[in-house]
Amino acid sequence: MSAPPFLVKSVPPVVSREELDPLRNIVVSHLSDNLSRLSGVHGLQRYHRSKKLVGTAFTVKTRPGDNLLIYKALMMMSPGHVLVVDGGAETTNALVGELIMLYAMQRGCAGFVLDAAIRDSAAFHDADFPCYARAISHRGPYKNGPGQINVPVTIGGQVINPGDVIVGDEDGLISFPPSEAKFLIEAARKTAGIEEAIKEEIANGKIEQAWLTRVLQPYGL
Repeated sequence: MSAPPFLVKSVPPVVSREELDPLRNIVVSHLSDNLSRLSGVHGLQRYHRSKKLVGTAFTVKTRPGDNLLIYKALMMMSPGHVLVVDGGAETTNALVGELIMLYAMQRGCAGFVLDAAIRDSAAFHDADFPCYARAISHRGPYKNGPGQINVPVTIGGQVINPGDVIVGDEDGLISFPPSEAKFLIEAARKTAGIEEAIKEEIANGKIEQAWLTRVLQPYGL
């Protein structure tokens, strides 16, 4: 007996603005540094201009080239959700375009993260609607399924669970459980403080720098 073609699980709660707002002023690289430099999405490109992506993952796993379950997901989402689509890294057929973007914006979607292709890329740029994807393709999608909603997915080497926090900027994307948000915010702020001190030291113009010595000295260099 084969598995059913569609699996739709319950909607993950949106993480509150109070918890997410501090992340809007923290760069992804500082969060990444405090995730042991092992986490994060790789291989996706940013197709909007500069708007920061901060929100809660609403996941979709779809057959490569097919966007049927994306239609269902968009109708289920709440403001603040990020549409996260595991399209198997297949880029022949685009899974979203301008019409889906406009509907998602109307629904309060925070942005798109797709391990797949998009089309109408100029529309994402003009609207500055946060969108990270693997490529662009003019070919449209199929709408047959199968697919799953709100299951763990893999996006560019990163496992993302429904309800995870998603943060994206010009350097890329990271995700983590909401329970880790407070720790990561505090740790990233400390990292920013350390880097500001290093910038001040660099400005003194000296060749000998404490931050360089800390790295080289353990190796006798």
